Amino acid sequence: QVQLVESGGGLVQAGGSLRLSCAASVRTFTNYAVGWFRQAPGKEREFVAAISRNGGNRDYSDSVQGRFAISRDSAKNTVYLQMNSLQPEDTAEYYCAAVSSSRYSLYRRREQYDYWGQGTQVTVSS
Repeated sequence: QVQLVESGGGLVQAGGSLRLSCAASVRTFTNYAVGWFRQAPGKEREFVAAISRNGGNRDYSDSVQGRFAISRDSAKNTVYLQMNSLQPEDTAEYYCAAVSSSRYSLYRRREQYDYWGQGTQVTVSS
């Protein structure tokens, strides 16, 4: 069982930055591909970014490409989402998710992930 804990959310003005963290409870976190998703009120949870278990492959949604960066620190069992040039439409609850995977795999669909965190709120004011 993998427990994921997100942190780093908050209130920021448009154009600002935040860095979200996703800390895992297992030492073997490098066996897991990780994704970030977000859900705004009244909307479905949507894919934001993903990173392969070895950190070598990354994937981003079109809406965040060039503004967000996903990375992982194996020594800290943590995956990060650096969010720059934030806009009001980025306001949402952000979730990280993990799935045991092959070395280079990436996943965009919610149903492909087995473990989820509780979420962290990001609010961007205009």
